[in-house]
Amino acid sequence: MNKYHIAQLNIAKLMAPLDSPQLSEFVANLDRINALAEASPGFLWRLQGEDGDATGIDFFGSDQIVNLSLWDSVEALHNYVYRSAHVEIMRRKNEWFHKLGEAHMVLWWVPAGHIPSVEEASNKLNMLRELGPTREAFTFKKAFPPPSDLMGTASESR
Repeated sequence: MNKYHIAQLNIAKLMAPLDSPQLSEFVANLDRINALAEASPGFLWRLQGEDGDATGIDFFGSDQIVNLSLWDSVEALHNYVYRSAHVEIMRRKNEWFHKLGEAHMVLWWVPAGHIPSVEEASNKLNMLRELGPTREAFTFKKAFPPPSDLMGTASESR
């Protein structure tokens, strides 16, 4: 059993309000894509409000949406993001979201059983923006192994 899980935060700045015609196809796909995530191997948890998604959480501002989730491995998350129907939505992101001039996605390891808060996720994103990828906050392109893999202790191998 994994002692650590991968947390991910992704934020996006909306080009228009969620109830606008411009974002109607994005909104229409939310339930399908969230259900796909939940059915994906390695999925553990995702942040959601009363509506079943996180679009009503405006921690980063009313014009930005947040996605915060937990997975059992970087590989499981990567497979969902880039090797499932989720990639269809990513290909269309320029129709719905402004390009951000700074990091908008961050990964970090959390102890199994820990559910990250939006505040924690925001701190990790700021850390990535300030320091670049580190063991504390990183990206798919520069990922780090979980802390237990870094220690290399004999008790970790099974």
